[in-house]
Order: sequence, then structure tokens, then C-alpha cells
Amino acid sequence: MTQSTSGRVSREKRGQIMLIGLDRASKRNAFDMPMLDDMCLAYGEFERDSEARVALVFAHGEHFTAGLDLANVAAQFAAGWKIPEGGCDPWGVFGGPRVSKPVIVAAQGYCYTIGIELMLASDINLCASNTRFAQMEVQRGIFPFGGATLRMHQTAGWGNAMRWLLTGDEFDAHEAYRLGFIQQVVASEELLPKALLLAERIAAQAPLGVQATLASARQAVVEGPAAAAANLHPTVTKLMASEDAQEGVKAMLERRPGDFKGR
Repeated sequence: MTQSTSGRVSREKRGQIMLIGLDRASKRNAFDMPMLDDMCLAYGEFERDSEARVALVFAHGEHFTAGLDLANVAAQFAAGWKIPEGGCDPWGVFGGPRVSKPVIVAAQGYCYTIGIELMLASDINLCASNTRFAQMEVQRGIFPFGGATLRMHQTAGWGNAMRWLLTGDEFDAHEAYRLGFIQQVVASEELLPKALLLAERIAAQAPLGVQATLASARQAVVEGPAAAAANLHPTVTKLMASEDAQEGVKAMLERRPGDFKGR
């Protein structure tokens, strides 16, 4: 296990899992500019780490995030914020590269605005039963610009999304589960252990297959099913020639879990 902290976001390696921790607990993990930059850099480090197969995003302290620290970030966003060099875009809307590996988010306490949008851009989301959500930008004279207008209605349906986007009202964990962007609601003390078990389960699978699955599904959403379908055969042909595919067949015949190397 390795652990480091840089700025507002902690990094910790547990085997093939990279834990990325929001670490501005004294401000309820509200995103100021240093935290936004550091989050992107942490995602970039995850993407480049060949040993890290899954990222788990969580928060230090009682709250996942109180959202954007508007007093700090407003001027920079008005001038045009860019993903820092070496970073990846956790929200997938700010013009930087996205990670090619799965991201799990585990939220508790407040999960406001950009925190919801981070979850909508991630792959699997868990939350504690005490989590409170709000996409409250319309109450602050702006609008959700981190991806909620693109993704919430895809997940929750138009009317459900507009109910919360157009009012900025707060809703609870069970409503988030009903809307479909939370896959599991757990007790607070079970949140990180459950999320880690899920991350480990994914990390145990063939990483090339996992990444290809993620890429195909994303392409279907962004470019449409026809574009994704055109890539199915070329991708599987390439994967069939991999060492992992050979190991998968061998493991099946020997009735044991596969020992995948990502090559």
C-alpha cells in the first residue's frame, strides 16, 4: 500500500485500486481552484498508473462535497478554466482527456452540484443513507455546467431531471437511488468497505476486457449505437489475440479464477 497527499486531494494505492480522496474537510470539501486542479491531476495519475485498474473516489470528513466554492472559482471560470497539463477531466465536459478505466464514487453527507455531476460522469456510485443531494445552481444565478444537463435526464428521465435541476431543491439518498444514478445505498460505516469490495471485484477481471467494455458503452452514448456496433468486431478480434483472453479460456477449462495481466 502506498499513500500520498498533494494539495486538496489525497491518493492511496491498495493493490490495484487507487483511492482518490477529497481532502478539504474544513470547508466541507467545497471545490476551490486548487482542488479542481488537483482532482484532475489525481485522475491523470490514475490513468498513467499501469498497476491501477479501478479508481475509488471518496471524501475525508463528514461530507462528500458542498459543491463549488463560487467565491473562489467564479472569476477563473468566467475567464475560461482549462484542465491542467498532465490531468484528466473527471467530469468529461471541460475539454480534457477522460480516464479509460472504471471510476467508482462513494458519497456521504452533502453531495451538491459538482459532486452530483462527478457521480453522473463516473461508472458506479454508492452513497451512505445520510447523503443529501442538490443541484442548486439556479438558486445562485447560474446553471449546472459540469454535465448534469447532459446526463441526468439520460439516467433519470426528463421530468425527473427537470424536477430537481429547475428548482435546486434538496433530495435524499433514496430519491437518488430511484433516479438511477446511485446503485446502492448503505449505512455510513459500510460505505467505504462496500465500495472497496466492488472495486476489488472489478479489478480482478481482465483489464483489457473491462476497458473495452467501458469504451464501447461510452461510444454508444456519445456517438450512437451504430458507431459502437461498427467497432465491436475489430475490438474483439484484437482482444482475442491477447494473453488475457488465452488466460480466460485456460481459467474456464481449469475451473478457477483468471490471473489477468492486462496484456
